[in-house]
Amino acid sequence: MTSGPSAVQCNLPLGSVPSLYISSQWFPGLAKAIRHSQKLDRLRNLRRWWAIGIAWLLLESEHFRHVGTTFASTERKKEGRQLDPVFFRSEELGVPNTTCQRKNPLGPPTNINPKSLPALQKYPFGKIEPNSPKYFLSCMLGGIIACGPTHTFATPLDLVKTRRQVDSKLYKSNVQGWKLIYAKEGVRGVFTGWSPTLVGYSFQGFGKYGFYEIFKHIYGDNLFPGMNRTVVYLGASASAEFIADILLCPFEALKVRMQTTIPPYAKNLRQAWAKTTAEGGMAKLYAGIVPLWGRQIPYTMCKFATFEETVNLIYKKGLSGKKEDYGKLAQTGVSFLGGYIAGVACAVVSHPADVMVSKLNSERKASESAARAMTRIYGNIGFGGLWNGLPVRIVMIGTLTAFQWLTYDSFKVYLGLPTTGGH
Repeated sequence: MTSGPSAVQCNLPLGSVPSLYISSQWFPGLAKAIRHSQKLDRLRNLRRWWAIGIAWLLLESEHFRHVGTTFASTERKKEGRQLDPVFFRSEELGVPNTTCQRKNPLGPPTNINPKSLPALQKYPFGKIEPNSPKYFLSCMLGGIIACGPTHTFATPLDLVKTRRQVDSKLYKSNVQGWKLIYAKEGVRGVFTGWSPTLVGYSFQGFGKYGFYEIFKHIYGDNLFPGMNRTVVYLGASASAEFIADILLCPFEALKVRMQTTIPPYAKNLRQAWAKTTAEGGMAKLYAGIVPLWGRQIPYTMCKFATFEETVNLIYKKGLSGKKEDYGKLAQTGVSFLGGYIAGVACAVVSHPADVMVSKLNSERKASESAARAMTRIYGNIGFGGLWNGLPVRIVMIGTLTAFQWLTYDSFKVYLGLPTTGGH
């Protein structure tokens, strides 16, 4: 066919024509239809190649595992170490120490069970490098989990302790206090102040544990690499707690007001926040920040430094071995014991400031400065009054700190990180 303004020559099926020259005057719309058909063919071919590629990857995945095994064997031979032909330590592939065996029906034999490989290689957040942003964020999350729930569970102890600090004649004993509160208000009354406790101490844990790891790295590794490690622990914990208390302070003020007023100052966190800010704005919520620093910074310095040194001492003297010689369960057990010892020590160190914070949040006058208020309160209660409720606080803080360290280090182990201390 050679007549007309343009010509078409085609002896092939329409969808497989590589190129066609068609007169738009004779066959309007046909060129567009053919181009669409060509696109469909290309799409079908692309799908076929994707299917072939995926099948190839599935078949070759066993081969890749064998390559990893061969690489581990080669590296061991370079270092002069022997590799058992049947078993090998899976740590050669960067996974926890596990010995396993499996025959590969699709290719060369391999010594790792593919079903267990993902569990060995992949932790919830993947691989976390020490002192990386991912590591610090993981520690912050661990601090939230360690501090928020544990302080909330201890609310009944904290409630009676705080009320006895404010008025030592209110209850003769802790048991009597719980009985009276339960008789009047039920279980809800025993847990008065739980909501600001949960929120506030979750924020505090975020700052305390996360920034402790940050400052420990900055001070110990970057700024003062030759500094005594105990001094580094003290400086890092003090810096971290300074930040953590800024996050905690508003919720601590609300908690104390809810716990020390009878009947309670507010029924829940939202109501307490609205009432307090209406009375004096945000300044009212931060009225106790200075005494809070005075209580919490020495407390945290003692908590972290004592914990680190106690754990080191347990491994060196008590267990007579390196930390790496013991399993994760034993390591977290050491964390619990070290945490309890540290908790008892820091409860004693910080108790006078704890009493003063409770008094300030409940008795400070509207136009009174913090220094003047503390002078007036000390004149009323004397030195002995600063130690009201100490036995309860020792039990509370010792247990609390032990479970915090146990929770925090268990979370780190869950993420594939080492426990704290003992290095």
